[in-house]
Amino acid sequence: MADKQDGSDETGDARPETDAERRRRRAQFLRELHEAKALRDRVQPRRARAARMRQAMRMRTFRW
Repeated sequence: MADKQDGSDETGDARPETDAERRRRRAQFLRELHEAKALRDRVQPRRARAARMRQAMRMRTFRW
């Protein structure tokens, strides 16, 4: 296991990350995640449609 969790290449920098850095990393992660999901939907349209249908069923049966 790696010592650093964020995977950055900074060496010996023990300062805590700022909110702006954390938000920037999170935004980058979410962009990549959205891109990967879109790619999967394009490559496997039937599976993507089935997943959408399951999600819609979950939303219809959700109780507040």
